[in-house]
Amino acid sequence: MDNNSSEKNIPVSKNYQENVDYLNRELGVPDNFDIVVREMMIGGKKVAIYSVNGMVDTHVASYILDALIDLERSDLIVNALDKLVKGRIVNLQVTEVQTMDKVFYFVLSGPIAIFIDGQDKAIIVDARTYPSRQPSEPDIERVTRGSRDGFTETLVMNTALIRRRLRDPKLRMQLVQVGGRSKTDVCIAYIEDITNLDMVKKIQKDLQGIKIDGIPMAEKSVEEFILGSKFWNPYPRVRYTERPDVAAIHLLEGHVIIIVDTSPSVMIAPVTFWSHVQHAEEYRQEPIVGAYLRWVRFVGIFAALFLLPLWLGAALNPQLLPSWLQFVGVIKPAKIPLLIQVLGAEFGVDLLRMATIHTPGPLGTALGLIAAFMLGDIAVKVGLFSPEVVLYVAIAAVGTFATPSYELGLANRLARLFLIIMTGLFNFWGFGIGAFLVLFLLWRTQSFGVPYLWPLLPLNIKALGSIMMRAPVPINNRRPSFLKAQDQDRQPKRGK
Repeated sequence: MDNNSSEKNIPVSKNYQENVDYLNRELGVPDNFDIVVREMMIGGKKVAIYSVNGMVDTHVASYILDALIDLERSDLIVNALDKLVKGRIVNLQVTEVQTMDKVFYFVLSGPIAIFIDGQDKAIIVDARTYPSRQPSEPDIERVTRGSRDGFTETLVMNTALIRRRLRDPKLRMQLVQVGGRSKTDVCIAYIEDITNLDMVKKIQKDLQGIKIDGIPMAEKSVEEFILGSKFWNPYPRVRYTERPDVAAIHLLEGHVIIIVDTSPSVMIAPVTFWSHVQHAEEYRQEPIVGAYLRWVRFVGIFAALFLLPLWLGAALNPQLLPSWLQFVGVIKPAKIPLLIQVLGAEFGVDLLRMATIHTPGPLGTALGLIAAFMLGDIAVKVGLFSPEVVLYVAIAAVGTFATPSYELGLANRLARLFLIIMTGLFNFWGFGIGAFLVLFLLWRTQSFGVPYLWPLLPLNIKALGSIMMRAPVPINNRRPSFLKAQDQDRQPKRGK
């Protein structure tokens, strides 16, 4: 895609009319109703003010106009910026730019651009205000106790939520523009004396190397560019979160946070498989309770991945089961082969999940009744499904919904379908081969050079123990060794 734009590197002219004509042509004035242009005479000089309707605080704009009107002709001739900052506008960010590409970036981002006749620089005043919602608790990362704020679609608000929790002068927020036309703001957040700076430089270089017109899908598009899109590998190599406390804890551990404007989800990098199976709720309870919740979650994830294929293999080979496990098989066979039943039920659950997402709230209860009674119950009665199939598919679905990471849950669902097909075609041999291939895929996966199964493969017993058990925070307060922390004297307290 073409990243070049016609305004690139064109300097601001001292000729007032030349600047106005160029800006009006490029910004589509008056075709674009939301581009606001105010032309006036101040101190005998022509002044033009450009802004975007809806992105500028009207009270601040009035304050700026009052400051401009009070300027004398001599002020505009000598140094307009100095007079504005020191004498009039003391509580707003005011800068000068000399090229039109910077002017377009700032104006379309929300600030006001002021052009003065005879000046070869444009004055940028940050008076922006974005349409935004108030921080609220994320739907998929709820906790029984704890903070109820969450990231929003406004980048500045998201960085403020992190700054509120980390008052560390070493916290860095680097801004990069991505997209030749969209100029989307992307923030790289890290703690300078904790994070591996080589990894930060690589992420920054990858972001600057993105060649595309825009990133309307926000953080997901950025992820595919900096990590590469491996369509055959469904497992997520970054973690998404909408909770500022989770992002702050990962910063203290040495991770990098990538925040994309217009998205309430931030990326955490690098991560391992185990990063996706921990939840903030475990650290809001007593250690023994948190350890119990973690193991319940582990059991649910195991059931989501392996229970249904194992049951299918047992149901297809009842002669291999001991007498005390004979109840596991199918008591009353249906009219459809068992493999087709399981696959049909799996696709039915996915279809129901998608329908639930697209169904308005007041109709959600009706959809649940249709799924439970009209589809599930009647399908069993007419012989399309065996009751055991419905039971084990439901258990696998509950395990999927218990997975903290939505992306990991989707990846495990695809892996489960692969194991079901292998088991249905080749019995337990197929299950063994399929499980080995899934494990091999996880072993080969890396996140920014970090092994995905660390600390299981390669083995690190101490780190593995901290994953298997939710230890008290004062005991388990060291950073993961794979992040190569540069400041080992500072020991942040952990908690997901």
